[in-house]
Amino acid sequence: MRVLAVFLFAVLSSTLIPSSVAADTLAAGGKPRPSPVVDVVYKREAFPAGTAEGVSAADRLTFRSPAGTTTYTDALGTKTWEYARWTGRERPVGFAATELVASWTADTPAGSWLQVEMRGRHTGGLTKWYVLGRWAYGEGDIRRTSLPGQGDADGTVYVDTFAAKTGKAISAYQLRVTLYRTPGSSARPVVRTLGAMSSAVPERTEVPVSPGGGAWGTELPVPRRSQSVHQGHYPEWDGGGEAWCSPTSTTMVLGYWGRWPSAVDTSWVDPSDPDPEVDYAARYTYDHAYQGAGNWPFNTAYAGRYGLDGFVTRLRSLTEMERLIAARIPVITSQSFEEEELPGAGYGTNGHLMVIIGFTSTGDVIANDPASPSNDAVRRVYPRAAFEKVWLRSTGSGGVVYVIHPANRPLPPAAVPGQPNW
Repeated sequence: MRVLAVFLFAVLSSTLIPSSVAADTLAAGGKPRPSPVVDVVYKREAFPAGTAEGVSAADRLTFRSPAGTTTYTDALGTKTWEYARWTGRERPVGFAATELVASWTADTPAGSWLQVEMRGRHTGGLTKWYVLGRWAYGEGDIRRTSLPGQGDADGTVYVDTFAAKTGKAISAYQLRVTLYRTPGSSARPVVRTLGAMSSAVPERTEVPVSPGGGAWGTELPVPRRSQSVHQGHYPEWDGGGEAWCSPTSTTMVLGYWGRWPSAVDTSWVDPSDPDPEVDYAARYTYDHAYQGAGNWPFNTAYAGRYGLDGFVTRLRSLTEMERLIAARIPVITSQSFEEEELPGAGYGTNGHLMVIIGFTSTGDVIANDPASPSNDAVRRVYPRAAFEKVWLRSTGSGGVVYVIHPANRPLPPAAVPGQPNW
């Protein structure tokens, strides 16, 4: 589960840019009213363009030599760490962005971890550096965590999402990543990819249904996994399977690519567990501050552990999503809804992840919904218009997705070349 209250804040009116006409929305006099579009861009960092302190910056960042030492305290105690750092160049957004989510893939061998930060530029100058995540694949060095309590006059961080304060929308940003390791060790943490999705979601409760995008009649063979069959399992990670929609969805996509944990990896899971790979994912995506396994970039970083490329972005429509499905890349979506708003679901949620695996011949959405009571029941068909509304509206996630794919599987061309969101 992922609570979506972060998206309820007001969006600057300057982001309400006219676009296509909403057929079901009429202005005074019966004339069509233009519907606002979502401004969104995803930018991947080019490491040689940044400033390196103790890291090798080529196609990836690698800890080379310490730039200094520091201490860090969490539930595991106070420890001293060597660190090396990379600071990206300032990246123009191209519009007034009200939110930013960074995501990454990395390798953190035992004795190492990393921290990702961002700062933005608005009309009043630069913000401070905000921490967007402290991450390690394992559990023996730090507690993997987001950092609550960073709010100030410029913005705040809701778990993994920087949200600008009203009047402080950002026009540019920088990312910074710091790699840590045990002093004197030979551990070499590596960042393989790093990027950020900047966006401005207009306030809207209604979303016009989008036209077809070339994937009607396509269904991908994504394995089915239910979070519900894990109810009560390992409650130390967000209370057990009832809340594991995100790691369950991530697991299904890993299975599609043939990249999930081995029997040796999952040997600690109770042998009676029907799908130990789901428990494993919940454990290794768990955010100790958020106290949940629904941290968006922690899930894509977990997928990166298996050599996959993963990132968080927003899509503008199901038409846009169909480009990915037509390229045979399943998509994990985040949405919230009342039970009656999504026919066929049979439940309501204030934040839920599922995998879109295709479209029917008439354009409805085929989803592997982990909230189903069994693995066999996971495949669902949801009406296109209803699904698009609960996924894209501003009171939900505003179109958030995880895109996870092998690095050698190219993504299709972006739908909006001037604002590429993958």
